[in-house]
Amino acid sequence: MGSFKASLILEILGRPPAHIVEALQSLVTRIGAEKGVKVLEKTIHEPRAVEGSKDLFTTFAEVTIEMESLENYFGIVFAYMPAHIELITPERIVLNNFELNELANKILARMHDYDAITKKNINERDFVLDKLREAAPHVFKALTTPPQAQQTQQVQKKPTKQKVKSKASSKKKRR
Repeated sequence: MGSFKASLILEILGRPPAHIVEALQSLVTRIGAEKGVKVLEKTIHEPRAVEGSKDLFTTFAEVTIEMESLENYFGIVFAYMPAHIELITPERIVLNNFELNELANKILARMHDYDAITKKNINERDFVLDKLREAAPHVFKALTTPPQAQQTQQVQKKPTKQKVKSKASSKKKRR
């Protein structure tokens, strides 16, 4: 098959442990089903509890794949975002201008897609916040005030104790 071989590490976090193993196996299967990609080896490690969490688990898979092209390599990088990827073979890659430009334009297209998704999410968030400001200003303020400012406001709102003057202290001041 291909002329490119790579090793990758895929990580997953979630619960319960059986579910994250199943999700990771499904992910490796999807990678192997990509056109021009073949899974040569895979090792899925047992889930471990996340330190400091009661019910979150993490696991990872070490996967060796063979690909037909450099385009497949970058397709895996962008589509599956492995925690780590290492190109094993070939040791040296020679590209002509056309191939490099084609690859760069595919990367740019993907980056523009991500940028558009990010901008859409920001606009949707702003729209929801505007509606929340109109419908429930107190909730809006609570959600948009930074935690440090909320603590400062709470400290400032605490009532101060007024000193009660005793008759003895009043007499001393009069003298």
